[in-house]
Amino acid sequence: MHESWQDFLQAEFNQPYFKKLSAFLHEAYQNSVVYPPKQQVFSAFTTNLNDVKVVILGQDPYHEPGQAHGLAFSVRENVKIPPSLVNIYKEINSEYNTPIPKSGNLKRWQEQGVLLLNNVLTVEAHKAGSHRNQGWEDFTLHCVEYLSEKQPHLVFLLWGRDARSKAKLIDKKKHLVLESAHPSPLSAYNGFFGNNHFRQCNDWLESQGLKPIDW
Repeated sequence: MHESWQDFLQAEFNQPYFKKLSAFLHEAYQNSVVYPPKQQVFSAFTTNLNDVKVVILGQDPYHEPGQAHGLAFSVRENVKIPPSLVNIYKEINSEYNTPIPKSGNLKRWQEQGVLLLNNVLTVEAHKAGSHRNQGWEDFTLHCVEYLSEKQPHLVFLLWGRDARSKAKLIDKKKHLVLESAHPSPLSAYNGFFGNNHFRQCNDWLESQGLKPIDW
């Protein structure tokens, strides 16, 4: 984790809710298969806080072997691109007419200042949503509040119900908040496709004197 997050993370780690969560995770990693690997749970926080320009909120990590590595919507190199990310790539292609990448590893976005944060940071193998309601939601909520308060101008991309529920935490006088349906095949045609979020995001960043993201 990058040292710029130290104040925030230390404060959270000392909270009673996080101590309960830590105990749950200690047992979960000992007694079941959990993704992502323990050392990658906080991969999103290797980004320098002061370099963050865009926040994309996911749900919980992918729950099949070899997929999750701590970045929302992202998978490791040489892993089949999951359907939600396929739809994200399709939307970028429709906005920019750029080739669809062959890799689902979004580290290249992270390196440009995109914080890829899941609502829940861990999951038991093959059991979607299995680590919900253990404390992660509090952690993510506090993280969004912290980002909204501390940073001067961010773009928040909120896709789907879980992410959109965080919109009320964000100071819209300082930040751009873009909301739509989730890119999952179950909902992408209900408002994700055609949302023009990637272009709107970059136009706003440029209006703030910031370098746009090479999606």
